Order: sequence, then C-alpha cells, then structure tokens
Amino acid sequence: MELDVQKIIFEFIGGLGIFLYGIKTMGDGLQKSAGDRLREILDRFTTNPFMGVLAGMIVTMLIQSSSATTVITVGLVSAGFMTLRQAIGVIMGANIGTTFTAFIIGLNVGEYSLPMIAVGVILLIFVKNAKANNIGSIIFGLGALFFGLGLMSGAMKPLSGLQSFSDLTLSMSENPVLGVLVGTVLTVIVQSSSATIGILQGLYAGDLVDLQAALPILFGDNIGTTITAVLASIGATVAAKRAAAVHVLFNLIGATIFLILLKPFTLFVEYIESSLNLNPEMTIAFGHGIFNISNTIIQFPFIAVLAYIVTKLVPGEDTVKDYKAKNLDPVFIEQSPSIALGQAKEEVLRMGQFAINGLEDTNKFLKTGEQKYSDSAYQLEDAINHFDRNITDYLVSLSRSSLSNHESEEHTILMDTIRDIERIGDHFENIIELMDYKKANKVSITDSAMDDLDEMFKLTISTVTEAIEALDHGDKEAATHVVQKEELIDKMERKLRKQHIIRLSEGICSGQAGIVYVDILSNLERIGDHAVNIAEAVLGEE
Repeated sequence: MELDVQKIIFEFIGGLGIFLYGIKTMGDGLQKSAGDRLREILDRFTTNPFMGVLAGMIVTMLIQSSSATTVITVGLVSAGFMTLRQAIGVIMGANIGTTFTAFIIGLNVGEYSLPMIAVGVILLIFVKNAKANNIGSIIFGLGALFFGLGLMSGAMKPLSGLQSFSDLTLSMSENPVLGVLVGTVLTVIVQSSSATIGILQGLYAGDLVDLQAALPILFGDNIGTTITAVLASIGATVAAKRAAAVHVLFNLIGATIFLILLKPFTLFVEYIESSLNLNPEMTIAFGHGIFNISNTIIQFPFIAVLAYIVTKLVPGEDTVKDYKAKNLDPVFIEQSPSIALGQAKEEVLRMGQFAINGLEDTNKFLKTGEQKYSDSAYQLEDAINHFDRNITDYLVSLSRSSLSNHESEEHTILMDTIRDIERIGDHFENIIELMDYKKANKVSITDSAMDDLDEMFKLTISTVTEAIEALDHGDKEAATHVVQKEELIDKMERKLRKQHIIRLSEGICSGQAGIVYVDILSNLERIGDHAVNIAEAVLGEE
C-alpha cells in the first residue's frame, strides 16, 4: 500500500495545531472561571513544600500547562515572593497536575467532539455573559482537543505498514533510552508535554507502539517539558536559574529511577490495565499519573538535598530581595494589640521604602532606557500590592481588638497610608508604561524636556522619602516640609506644562511626545499629592 505522505503530514500538523489550540482555549476558560488568581494561589498557598505541591497541582490543572506553572514559579522566585524550597514543591505538584489532560483524553469521547465544538461556539458567540463565555471556552477547548487528537490518530494509522516505523518502535522496546530521547526531543519541538502524551496515547491505541516502548517515551516527555522553564530563567536571578535547574533535575532523576525499574513498572501498569479494564488511552494516562505521583513521593523527602545540589550546580550570590511581609504575627493581635500595631507600622515603612526604590528605578529607566530598571520597578510595584493585601488584612483583624484612642488614631493613619503608598506604586507603573509606549512608537522627547522631568522626579522622590521619614518618627516638622515641597511640585508641573506648550507651538516637540511628557508630569504631581496625604496624617489634619 502506497503512503500519501502529504496527507499524513497535513493531517498530523493540522490535528496537532487544533489540539494545542483546544488545550489553550480550555485552559483560558478554566483560568477565567477561577477568577484569574493563579499567581495569588502560588503566592499565598506555598507556606511549605507540601502546600506547594497542592498549589502546583491546582494551578496546572487550571491552566493546562506544567511549563506555564513552572515559568510563573520561576518569576515568583526571581521576584523574591517564593523561596527555592517552596518552588521545588510547586514544580513537583505541576508534574502531577499535568496528568489531568491525559485522563481527560482517556475518557475517549472523541465521537462527541464536533457537537462539543458547536455548543462551545454558541456559548462564546451568541451568549453575552462572561460566565457562559468561560464555560463555552472550556467546552470548545475540549471538543477541539478531541477533534485534533482524532486527526492526529487518523494520520498516524498508515504508519503501521511502514517498515522503518516498525523498526523504530522495536528499537525503542529493546532500548528504552532511545524512547526517552524520542519523547524529550518531541516535547522540546512541540513545547507541550500534554500534546506529546496525547500523541503517545494515539500511538498506543492504534497498536503502533507497545507499552514497553510507550513508557520510556512518557519519561522523555517529562524531561522535554523543562525546556520552557530553562528558557524563562535565562537572564533572570540566580534563584530563578536554580528553580529551573530543579525542574530539569527532578525529571531527570525520576526518568532514571523508572528506567531502572522499567520491567516491574510495565508489569504493574499492565496489571492496572487488565484489573480496571482500561482503554489504551486511559492506560497511558494511568502510567503517566503513577509515574509522576510516585516520582514526587520518592523525591519529596529530599527537597533540601535537591536545593543543595542546584545551589552547587548554579553557583553565585543569591541577590533576591525579601519582598514578603515578615513582621505580621497574628499571635500579637490577641495577646498584645499595641505590639501588633507596631509590627504593622514596621511593614508599612518597608512598603514605603519599596515605593521610594520603585520611584528611583523608574527615574533610572526614564534616563537610561535599560530594561533591568523597568523589571526591578515592576517587581517593587508587585511587592507593594502584596504588602497592601497582607497589611490591610492584618489591620482589619486588629481593628476587632480593644485599642486605646491613641492606638485607634495610629491604626487609621496606617490604613490611610497603605492606600497612598499603593497609589504611588500605581503611578510609577503608569510612568514605566508611558516610557514603554515611547520606546515602542519611537517617540522622541527633547533633551531639555528630559532634564526637566529628571529635576521633577528628584523633587518628587525626596518629597516621598521625607513623608515616610515623618511617618516613621512622628516628625511634624518634616511633615510640614513635605507639604511645602508638594507646593513646589505643583508649581513645577504648571511651569513645565507652559514650557511644553511653547515647544509645541514652535514645532520643537511632536504631539505624541507631548502626550507622554504631560502624562508623566501628571503622574509625578499625583505622587506628590499622596506624599502630602501621608504628611497630613502625621500632622493630624483631615
């Protein structure tokens, strides 16, 4: 029988494309249904490695990608929101969570794929409701996943008559390392272990590979999926590189252990298949699940050892800053509200310092255009939001305790100050976005205008710094000075606006440049307003 190579290739790559799009659409629908709080789940619920495993599982099930979960984790480690040990737990959980897709495929409801696509499209296009649209995305994604898988399986069936393909599968049965290599390379190319597991399920269901060859390919899929995290860690912090290295090491160790135990593992999967009367797709899903769960159980007690190994493999100083609140002990809310209030104030002052650092990095980005300053400022803004949530929750709990009149006043000042510092973070983030717009659209601001912005930036930073110092020491003289400085910021803003209008009228400055320039001035002026709010709270003024 003559093979239609073009038909095989077109059906396979087309099916793969539909399959990958289906996974993405389903993941998007699940993510939106979860309230798009996946980063917060990882941030909040990774207090220890065990919780990290659970968080990694949940997030990966929702976004349908262990690679994406690991990339988010690398970002959190890089930003200082997660320790390496917590990250190892998340990575282990992500490996378990990624088996969810294989179990969905194992349900083998491909004959309903087209009606599912139709229902999904109806909910997406004809229903004007966000919740229904999310459900539509999930149903459409599932339908597309099964339809794409059906196309791929159909394309691969003629390969059974190809002698070279039979020789390859026989070689993989006799040489499991070759199977691992095939699985690794395929996943690196496709960039999705879910897709390669789906392909493997189709191959096994079509009797194109036996279980002895299929399981090593499965091990290789897990190794190949680590490439995304490795790429994400390039240029990141030492801690982020170590998190990516853990992902590679964890899967390499797991693959090695199960290659050694391949014969008993194959017999065990065959026993599960016959005992539960599983279809071929579900057999691979169970093999995938048992492998990842067992690998996690085996390596979980050695998290500290893994952390030590990657610290040696990736040398260098860990320059990650601690962006987590560390003084908010809930015990003091009940035992000593005054100490709890003092702890909250310490964290508010740290939050204020992050705002000052963020402003400094934003100014450096304005002057140099170097991406490292933009990245640092974004991290600091993220840290400010993190502090905002944590300190506010702590102070709300504290408000239920019995506080003296003086403590109640201080409590109110801290609550107000948190809001002002959070808004300062939003404003310097706005400025970064304006600079990104300037860079992307090749907008040119004159040197004299840039010098003016630098001068106003320095005045604004010194005003915010003095406001935080006034809060720290209850210094009313410094607070009064802040109010005076803010008046200078207002005057400077009005003066620079007038100068900008002159430049526009003389044709020195373009309209686009003017919009960016004026918006930066407005954001700096508003930052000054928030500094005054902090100072007036210290002065006891409304």
